[in-house]
Amino acid sequence: MRLRALAAAAAVVVVALAAAVVFLTHANDQTDQRDAQRQEYIQAARQVVLDLTTITPDNAKAVVDRILENATGEFKTEFDGRIDPFVSIVREAKVSTNGEIIDAGLESESGDGGVVLVAAKTMVTNAGSDTPQPRNFRLRVSITDVDGRLATSKVEFVP
Repeated sequence: MRLRALAAAAAVVVVALAAAVVFLTHANDQTDQRDAQRQEYIQAARQVVLDLTTITPDNAKAVVDRILENATGEFKTEFDGRIDPFVSIVREAKVSTNGEIIDAGLESESGDGGVVLVAAKTMVTNAGSDTPQPRNFRLRVSITDVDGRLATSKVEFVP
């Protein structure tokens, strides 16, 4: 009788341990997936800020097209109406900027995207100045998943 009770108790412990291993493995996989998704939001935000802060008269149209290709919502609407004037100004004033991302981190996330804070700096030259002028930016970038593709839905300056 004792042997049966001991065997039953051992079986219960083995089943409980197996269930715990399955649960912990599943929880770890979900955490890894969430971390990977967060890193994708951060990388998408870093790229759009780099695109916005790195432009020359020769590549202005291509950069703007790339930004719009990865834009959606409010950001696309705002940016889309300003393409030609923006490219013209960059070309006429011979504006060149060379951006660098200082740091970026996830501020928040929702079911279909995340908000990323990005600190960047850029060196700006134009026809009126031979000496590059530094500019620092802090931006809040909203990234939205649109049918499995990450797109920029909002960019705002952070004071």
